[in-house]
Formats: sequence, structure tokens, C-alpha cells
Amino acid sequence: MRGFEQGQPVLLISTDCVEKFAALLREAAQTLLGGRMLRRSLVSATLMLVSLGVQAAEVVWLDRFVRASAQIPAPWQVVHLDKKVSPTRYQLKTWDGVPAIEATAEHSMALLARPVEVDLNRTPVLCWRWRVDAPLVKADMATKAGDDYAARVYVSFALPPDEMGFVLRSQLKLARAIWGDAVPDAAINYVWDNRYPVGTRKPNAYTDRTRMIVAESGAVNAGRWVVARHDVRQDVIAEFGSAQARLIQLSVASDTDNTGERAHAGFADFHFVARDAACSFEAP
Repeated sequence: MRGFEQGQPVLLISTDCVEKFAALLREAAQTLLGGRMLRRSLVSATLMLVSLGVQAAEVVWLDRFVRASAQIPAPWQVVHLDKKVSPTRYQLKTWDGVPAIEATAEHSMALLARPVEVDLNRTPVLCWRWRVDAPLVKADMATKAGDDYAARVYVSFALPPDEMGFVLRSQLKLARAIWGDAVPDAAINYVWDNRYPVGTRKPNAYTDRTRMIVAESGAVNAGRWVVARHDVRQDVIAEFGSAQARLIQLSVASDTDNTGERAHAGFADFHFVARDAACSFEAP
């Protein structure tokens, strides 16, 4: 980590603001004997300090990996839902200068997941970089047989009890009895698709408790890092009608168990920012 703890907010202050503040302080020092000008300069400097606080941008980083490794560090862990299917393989790799999670799927499926605690009212926008060697060929997100993706980013939510009726609670209880506690109340998948255009939204072919959003599509951007930015709070409200949904987990996956294809993908630089703030990426 580069001077801060994982999952903690970082305040970024623009260089322009710092330079303006320094200039005002120099002006104040140079006019030390001119009472009126001094007072004016100090007032301006104070206002600039307020401006610095307003312009500070909160960035909540999940992880910033620094070296290649065959083992993904905690709190990441592989979630292997179907033991009859081979798990996707994950490791850390520096890929075109970007330390990243590398996913390799060969007729396989497993999530690489980590818990997340983020205040979506303050920092609702999820930013990351990802890449694929190529999109899948036979996948079709509208069908169970085609429910595979070269890359996907999976965000899971806990919903307030008063937003879930008896039937839904019973369905979730049954699903967890079969698949384990990894089954969330609701989930959104941002996928790199092969067939549908960016912006397409569909319920998952297996369950309407998971919604699929096409964040990247086709082969145009394959073979290089691509920046993604999505307002998670806005999306969970649009898909599930819940402004009180609590984000509890983020997962990545390359998923090819249904189509039997091979996929190779990378994921990096997951962080959350305010709605009007820019994502924060370093050049590779």
C-alpha cells in the first residue's frame, strides 16, 4: 500500500488550489506593514482554505496491488459455488505496467470476492480498470446455456428487512441452503459481453435477484486496459428500487462453465469516488 490502509478514504487536493493558497500567503507576508492589505490578504487566504476543503475529493480504495503473486492476499477469497465445475484460476500479475488480478477460465467458474463497506451516499461511483484477451463467442446472457462472460464485476447488497416480503425471504433461505451464504439479497453484474451493446440491462438468466449490465462489449477494446465507471447507488435504485441497499461484497470473475470456452481477463484499481469526482488512475 502506498502510505494508506486498504479501504480507507483518501483526500485529494488539487495542485492548483495549493498554488493559489501559497501565492496568497506570499502576498500577505509582503504586505505585513500595510494593515488594510494584510487583512484583505488574510481574508482571501482563509476563503481559499475553505475552498480547499470543498474541493477535497474522497477516494475509497479497495486494493492497490504492488507485486505479482500466485496467492491473492486477504480479504480476497475464491468462492467456488458449484463443486461439480472446475474453478477459475486467479493470481496477481503486473500486466502492461498495471498490478492486477489475472483470471483464467477454461470451462470453469468461481468468483474471487472480498467484503466491502462503503457509504454509497458519499462515494457511490465505482471505478476500475479491466481487460480481456477476447470476448466469448457462444455466450448469450439471455439464456442459461449462454450465461458466461469473459469478465464481470459483481457487486452484492444486503437489503433492509422491510423491503423484502415473506416470499422473497423464503426464496433466499432456500437458495442459501443449496448454494451457501454467498447468495446475496440482490446483486448487479457489470459484464464484458460479446453480443449486446453497452448499456443493455437484463435480469440474470437464472435469477432476477441478479441484474446484468453490459459495461463493455465486443472485441474493439480487447487486448488493452479499459477504464470503467458506474454509479452503483443509482444502479441499485434503478434495478431493485432500494435507496437503502447496503453494499457488502465485490467480486470479479471470468466465467465459462456453460459454453466451455476459454477466457483470460484482468482487473485492477477498484475504488469509489463521489458522483461529481473524477476516477483516480495512475499511468502504467
